[in-house]
Amino acid sequence: MTTLADSSSAVREPALRGQTVVLLGGSSGIGLETARCARAVGAQVVLTGRDPERLRRAAADVGAQQHAAFDVHDPDRLDAFFRSLPAPVDHVMVTAGSPYYAPLPDMDIADAGRYVADEVRLKLEVARHAGGTVRSGGTLLFMGGTGGRRPAVGISLTALLTVGMPALTANLALELAPVRVNLIAAGFVDTPLSASLLGGDLDKRREQLRTTLPIRRVVGPEDVAALALHIMVNTALTGATFDVDGGQQII
Repeated sequence: MTTLADSSSAVREPALRGQTVVLLGGSSGIGLETARCARAVGAQVVLTGRDPERLRRAAADVGAQQHAAFDVHDPDRLDAFFRSLPAPVDHVMVTAGSPYYAPLPDMDIADAGRYVADEVRLKLEVARHAGGTVRSGGTLLFMGGTGGRRPAVGISLTALLTVGMPALTANLALELAPVRVNLIAAGFVDTPLSASLLGGDLDKRREQLRTTLPIRRVVGPEDVAALALHIMVNTALTGATFDVDGGQQII
């Protein structure tokens, strides 16, 4: 009989050994950190990004199996990419994209409409491709946010998508089963995207979070990556939204 001590000291296989993780938006930030973590536990990774040079550096950094530079909002390029994958793959994670902030008087309504349409279409296109590309029990994982849950001036479109994504995720989990579909909703994460949005206010925001968050530190991309890998490995998880914000919503 195997004892508890024997079990705890046994050598375990890396959690994702032999599996393939596809990162749409994997050249920096959360996507790249997830690629690093996946490689550390035995996975092969495939990266995409819009900037060819930054993507090339990221792919070399993690030893990516494959990488492709294109805009994921281009449906023809997205289709060609999925056709090029060594199917079936095990997990697809979508981190590409950025929030849209503008108060109503300053908003370009046509541009705002295109933004919402592009974001929704991307999720639906990826989901449709995942249905024929991701193996049974594998994962389609979306990235969203928590900031839009509290009303504020200038975040109307972000709030719209923030509220809608959990419902879309749950419905897609039924449509794509037994492929699992989940959503990570992050608060502030210290990434290059956050730096580009905040500019000179970045350090002020970091310090504010260090002193007010219950965890007394800023959430980093490694925190989100750790959650992403858990969702990939735990095959009981589907149709759910997982918050990672250091307690930002409760203060």
